[in-house]
Amino acid sequence: MKPPYTNFHDIETELKQLNLERKIAWEELKLLKTEIKDDFRPYNWIEPIVKGASKYGVFVLFRKLFSRR
Repeated sequence: MKPPYTNFHDIETELKQLNLERKIAWEELKLLKTEIKDDFRPYNWIEPIVKGASKYGVFVLFRKLFSRR
């Protein structure tokens, strides 16, 4: 626990520090919101779907090629 303040300068210094920490946290939240918003856009889903479909297609192709007897 912090010792009691001895003068107003200590109080003002800590208030400035806490205000800056609050502003930094707010900016981090805004950045996180933007990142999440971008992650849920449809064009960001197309690439993983295409990659998954191509891997599955190659798997099916190999299975058909090697299962014929």
